[in-house]
This record gives sequence, C-alpha cells and structure tokens, in this order.
Amino acid sequence: MKTLFLQAPSYDGFDGGAGSRYQAKREIRSFWYPTWLAQPAALVPQSRLLDAPADGLSVEETLGIAEQYDLVILHTSTPSFPTDALFAQDLKRRKPSALIGMVGAKVAVDSHNSLTATEAIDFVCREEFDFTCKEVAEGRPFEEILGLSYRAPDGSIRHNDPRPILENMDALQFVAPVYKRDLKIENYFIGYLKHPYVSIYTGRGCKSRCTFCLWPQTVGGHRYRTRSVENVLEEVKWIRDNMPEVKEIMFDDDTFTDLGPRVEEIARGLGKLGVTWSCNAKANVPYATLKVMKENGLRLLLVGYESGDDQILVNIKKGLLTNTARRFSEDCRKLGVKVHGTFILGLPGETHETIEKTIQYAKEVNPHTIQVSLAAPYPGTALYKQAVENGWLEENKAANLVSADGVQLAAIGYPHLSRKEIYHQLESFYKRFYFRPSKIWEIVQEMLTSWEMTKRRLREGVEFFRFLRAHEA
Repeated sequence: MKTLFLQAPSYDGFDGGAGSRYQAKREIRSFWYPTWLAQPAALVPQSRLLDAPADGLSVEETLGIAEQYDLVILHTSTPSFPTDALFAQDLKRRKPSALIGMVGAKVAVDSHNSLTATEAIDFVCREEFDFTCKEVAEGRPFEEILGLSYRAPDGSIRHNDPRPILENMDALQFVAPVYKRDLKIENYFIGYLKHPYVSIYTGRGCKSRCTFCLWPQTVGGHRYRTRSVENVLEEVKWIRDNMPEVKEIMFDDDTFTDLGPRVEEIARGLGKLGVTWSCNAKANVPYATLKVMKENGLRLLLVGYESGDDQILVNIKKGLLTNTARRFSEDCRKLGVKVHGTFILGLPGETHETIEKTIQYAKEVNPHTIQVSLAAPYPGTALYKQAVENGWLEENKAANLVSADGVQLAAIGYPHLSRKEIYHQLESFYKRFYFRPSKIWEIVQEMLTSWEMTKRRLREGVEFFRFLRAHEA
C-alpha cells in the first residue's frame, strides 16, 4: 500500500513523542528526529515520512497530504493522543477508504482503550512495531500479523499474539537515508547539540530500572540489544559522505555507555571517520573509557542526574548515588567533555529540603547546560502504578502531563508538597543555576567563539525568558 508515516500536527512547538523522552513543549524550541517512525519507513519501499510539527504544517495542510495515501501510520503519545485521534477522525471523514493505524508507547500499553476511543483508528501496533508496520503495508491479513490489535469487520476489538522482541538489530535498515529523503534537517534543533545534527540509535533497551523512564518499560525492554559495530560505523560513514552539512551525530540509545568495550570500539571507529559525536550516558562511565571516547571525537554527554538526594535515587531505582556521579562529573571536566545534565522535580520522596539539595547539587557538578523536568507518570511505567496506588494523581487517576498549550505540568502532588509548589520550583531551579556570574561568563565565552554561536545563544535566551514568564503566570 501507498504508505505515510506521520507525526501529526499538535501544540505549537510540541515534540509529541516521535523522538523526545519528555513529550512536551520545551523551554527552548526543540525537535528530536522521528527515529521511531523512520525505522519502519525504511522497511517499506516508496513510503514517506512526514513530521508536521517540525515542518510547521497546519492540520489542513497535513490532511491534504495524508489523503493521498492508502495507509497512514501515526506516532502518538499520552499527551498528544487526544489531538492525534481528532486528526484520524478528520482524515477518515475526508477519505473513508484510508487505513489508519497508530504506534508508540501510549497505544502499546493501552491498545484496547486506544481503539475504542474512536472508530477512525483501524489498528494499533504493540511492542516493537517496525516489522508489524511492514507486514500491514504489504497487505497481509490482520489476523496473521503478530503484535497487532485491530478492529474486526464486525466492530469487535481483537488482539493478536505479541511480536517476539527483535534480536538481530542489524535487520533494521539505516534511518539516515530516510532523513535525507523526507525531512528538512535544519528543522531539527537541540540547544546543547551542534546545528545541524543527526540522531540515530545503535541499539534498543536499557538494563537500568529507573521507575519513571518511558521507553524501556513500554517498547524497548530492559535488555540492551545492539547493532554490530560494523553496522553502526557504516551508517555513520554514509552520513558523513552523503550529508556533509551535519556537524554532529547524536547516539540516542537510552544508555549508549552501558557496554564499555563496545563503546570504545565504536569510538575508535568514529575517530578514524573524523566525526564529532555525542551520546546518552549514565554517570558512572570509567575515566579510561571516557578518555578513549574524548580522544575519538566525543564532544558532549547527555546525563540523567535526576536528584541530588541519595534516598530519592534509591526510590526511583536509579542504580547509582551522588558520589559516583560527582566523580564522573569531575572526570568529564578534566577531559574537557561537555555535559548536558537532566534533573527531575517531584519524584517520590521529594520535599522542600530535597529540592534545595538538588539545586545545590546541580550547581556543584555544574553541567554546561541543564534540563529540568517534572516527574511524569506515563502509563505503563512503575512510577504511574506507584502514583495511582498512593493517590498522588488527580482524583480521577488521569495522568494530566501537559497543559492546553503543551507545557509540562506537575502531575504528581504530595500532602506535604503540592503540585503547584513543585511546578513553580522549576523556575527557581533554572534561575538559580543559570543566573550565576560564573555560568553567565561561561556562556559569554562560548558566544565569543563565533558570530553563529552568538546569534544562537541570543535567540535561545529570548525563548528562555519568554518560557520563564509564561511559566510564572
């Protein structure tokens, strides 16, 4: 079938989940690549990948494109599902013959209710959905496709057996050629990465058990399955040779550094290719491995510190404590590896005192840049189950994760710490971290390196101040 893989229009500036880990409108306008859609798109010949939010397309413009296809597969998320379902209804009215399906963590853990939400959705793909999408596009009978939940001709909802987890990750096609063919890479912008950048996965799954983390608990699993080193380097070489405008490659695996010897082998290959790269990392990478990475093109690590309180880290099963992260941060500083640190407010065990502790901790480890998020109990995660069982969510137990404008809300509140208090501590965190003379001087020095960086940081600054004003209101 003529197939469209679609990230549908949503809130202005909302990265609704095609690649983002926190599905919300960020402090600075940001878009991750829709890699989860690009992977099945690479398996379906002559398909198209369309990212409407990144392209700035309206609902009407996107409908005009989508109605040209026989099969439309939308990536959805818990926050964006209501608007994605409305889009499916609009498309069905325009083209009743269109087959419409959804993929993503939301439908993977709530397939039945997703299908009953609207008759416009014909099927949803559970688990890892790459080859499920491929078989739907090939026109195979629905009842024969593993990992599929669908609406039968009589209107009943049916759930096929699960699709086995993908073991041979090299069976997936490269996503970079799909990016080049279908996307405008200049639209993809992350404040702490060079621009333009490209992000790819070298594996799926994460052995860590963080209670809040979405992908391992819903789609990827806790066993880290990886592409071969040769396969990864071959795609990077393709990017280098065919997308010369790319200034940085981001490896977006949940924890790219989990397998030390593999990381070092990939790093040495990247060094020979002469590319600049960054990756997600846990704050426990040994100095020797960091050194190999840095000597072979590593520029930045994206690190989840989460909290400065060790008991909270135990509560969320982070798997490391602050002393380990402090040592790691000092190693990065010695080697000249930049760090983008992420922190979360409102996790189980949070108090006014632990918030203050985390802010002081962030200033101490002093990442180059930070992202502060609010604890988000996504359905399908252990945090969601814990929040419901303890009555930390709203009375109706709904996970209201974003506002009407797509801005992240404090979904969890406690008797001693309200959702409103947690929400507004985010502003204080940002101000106290960035409005220090030493951090301001660090940013100014960075701006002095080039006129491009000056323009970029000034634009980001304007967006950041607008976010703070809106958040305070």
